[in-house]
Amino acid sequence: MSLGTTLKQVRQQQHRSQKNIATGICAQSMLSAIENDHYTPNAKLLLALCHRLGISLDEISLATDFAISGDDALNTRMQELCNQHRYQELHDFLTDSITLAAVTTGEQTQAYYYYLGVAELHIDAQLTHAAQNLKFAAAMAEDHTATTLTRLATASLATVLAKQRQSGQVAQLIDQALVNLDQRPYEENQNIIFYLAALAAYFLGKPQVASQRLLTGISFTTEHQSHYMLANYYRLLAEIANQAGKANKAEDARQKQQFLTELFHEKVPEKF
Repeated sequence: MSLGTTLKQVRQQQHRSQKNIATGICAQSMLSAIENDHYTPNAKLLLALCHRLGISLDEISLATDFAISGDDALNTRMQELCNQHRYQELHDFLTDSITLAAVTTGEQTQAYYYYLGVAELHIDAQLTHAAQNLKFAAAMAEDHTATTLTRLATASLATVLAKQRQSGQVAQLIDQALVNLDQRPYEENQNIIFYLAALAAYFLGKPQVASQRLLTGISFTTEHQSHYMLANYYRLLAEIANQAGKANKAEDARQKQQFLTELFHEKVPEKF
């Protein structure tokens, strides 16, 4: 469920008008735009709206998951496991015969292999199956259209290859994932692509490239009034600064990451 849909649903359940919720916080027209997913509020505005509606930020998930079937119950279960980082359970769920039988369209199949690759990335130390499934997902773009899902699969594949120290294709894959991204209609999942591009550079021992991609990602994210992935950006910046012996920069990035984590409950990795 999108941010706007969540806010609208809670407001309507409370039988409150847009004017009632917006008064003293923002214009009614802005709240309408938020509820219809035409505008993403910044952190201050989001907190104010959530406080007035009496809902926790734990209930808000700004990144949209891709459907793997026409069965809403299966999609919801997949989303829960993915968002909670329960990757072994996610893998078991995806390889279950009931789930497999529900995957029917080309778009669903691409999403299926993307999520399967992500699950295997976290549970398979060899990464062989993760690379195979992400490569398959990346190659499934209809009419070679670089959709957000295709870009995510491509960047994820680059990250796997970088972690395996197979640097040959990484630069090309990252270029494919990032090319003309700023000219595409904005989706919050695009924020992840910059993080993956930075992580690939980090795994290849290129901290300066990784840091630049993270800073670009932070600018991209904040320019679109989003907070999604900011905590992860700063977590990796802190790791890079710490390894370079830059204690002040590491501490600054770590404090920003901790603040964002506490504010938005975005999980960050303990190690890379």
